Amino acid sequence: MLQFPPSILTSTSTDPGDEVVLFDPSYETYEGCIRMAGGIPVYVALEPPHWTLDPDRFINSFTARTKAVILNSPHNPTGKVFTKDELETIAGACCRRDCMAITDEVYEHITYDNIKHISLASLPGMQERTIITSSLSKTFSVTGWRVGWAIAPAFFASAIRNIHIKITDSAPAPFQEAALTALRSPPEYFEKLRREYESKRDYIVHLIAGIGFQIKFKPRGAFFLFAELPENYLLSDVEYVKELIKQAGVVAVPGCGFFHTTLSTEKLSQVGCSYQERYIRFAFCKSSATLAAAAQKLAELSDAMGCVTGGKNA
Repeated sequence: MLQFPPSILTSTSTDPGDEVVLFDPSYETYEGCIRMAGGIPVYVALEPPHWTLDPDRFINSFTARTKAVILNSPHNPTGKVFTKDELETIAGACCRRDCMAITDEVYEHITYDNIKHISLASLPGMQERTIITSSLSKTFSVTGWRVGWAIAPAFFASAIRNIHIKITDSAPAPFQEAALTALRSPPEYFEKLRREYESKRDYIVHLIAGIGFQIKFKPRGAFFLFAELPENYLLSDVEYVKELIKQAGVVAVPGCGFFHTTLSTEKLSQVGCSYQERYIRFAFCKSSATLAAAAQKLAELSDAMGCVTGGKNA
């Protein structure tokens, strides 16, 4: 996610005791970075199954100590793309409370169904209070390079640079040259990338629904499917992933690692577990051959575990 070290960004925008608002579920690294800077994470739950933002819940999360908001859109792990109305709610609160926003936009070019990414910084009053982060990792499939960037108002850019040089110094020069070439890619490259991922999204949604998973929200961005376990599975998310690895050799991520709050919901799982223990994150940023092989293994595991076929689709 934040290839530009997030600890640097939180250190430049918060002081010990400051509160940072972020959304739940969320990428697990954010909380650690906030705490490293002496800040206090304050989670605002997104409402399943479509992971919508409740404006009142968000606004009520602000206190006199709130210093910043972290926003990741398109969103890991759900594939949600925050709507313009939701972004306006976030921007309005930041402007009224004089808070910074740190946006993680690494999936900005990976959106589906004709949905366009909107940067929070493009909204009125937000350019001067937003730190934008992105990287080469997702758009150009070079996660190991760890090359990213931050775009910020001059004061924060200077502070970020001063801390960054003491922590990581700089990225290797050849990678920086490659980054310049990549960033000059024609629009056709990004459209081709989007179409390829959209096709893979549709493939994995059909696959996972076909083995009984409940697909109530079709990802609109990024390359993850956050799917709910079949109703007749008595296993938790962690238990299922362990079986998936041992018996099928397929790796996914238990959803509980992305949740940080204890919530009540009108619809708890019929097997008696919190919904936060019922989600699995599947990544589809793989070759078609790898996805096909995984499909076969998942089907075999499903048969062995006695799962009904035919999931509930979005």
